[in-house]
Amino acid sequence: MTQGQAETAPVTRRRKGAAPATPRPRDAEKTKALILKAARDEFCEQGFNGARVDAIAARAKANKRLLYHYYGNKEALYSAVLLDAYREIRQGEKQLTLNQYDPVEAVDRMVRFTFRHFLANPWFPRLLAVENLQNGRFLKQIEDIPALHSPLVAELREILRRGGESGVFRADVDPMQLYISIAGLGYFYVSNMTTLSVIFGRDLSQFALIQEREAQAVQMVLDYLRTRRP
Repeated sequence: MTQGQAETAPVTRRRKGAAPATPRPRDAEKTKALILKAARDEFCEQGFNGARVDAIAARAKANKRLLYHYYGNKEALYSAVLLDAYREIRQGEKQLTLNQYDPVEAVDRMVRFTFRHFLANPWFPRLLAVENLQNGRFLKQIEDIPALHSPLVAELREILRRGGESGVFRADVDPMQLYISIAGLGYFYVSNMTTLSVIFGRDLSQFALIQEREAQAVQMVLDYLRTRRP
């Protein structure tokens, strides 16, 4: 064998009759989850317009072609991030099984869960802010969104019905408006924690102040539900 032949000869040879090497199977679900998480971080930090597919692929340590294969394009990926975020909070609410508690306890648990979800997932308020800057145009196109929210409103309506029949709650409360109030109490505190801390000269991320804020949110909602209109 000449020197040139030696340089071009393959390093390894498969034995005659041996089966070809089986490629390592991809963990598709894990890859999709990594891409979704990376996309969520990118959209929350850069907004929809500023987010880049290259940056998302780099964050996920995934091939950009896989990103397009699994999600289609940037718009579809952003919609998937939104849907996943709403599914997560709705799943958490469902696991509360509030129908097993008396009306006051059920509302208490709903307020605390909502407040803590925003607190544990500060990216969620940022994502909502991004979509509001888009005037909700992507949310309007997600067919599953109404179906995700209907059970929540129905559950609150049932809690209010039981509370009204037992004389604990007023009977004129709109469950949709009630949920907006509950969400607002947690959303505003978490999304504005940094600026409020500067304004009032107190670190609102301190555990004691967070506990105080949560307790006040519960009390405000319950006091409203117990107040009879003249």
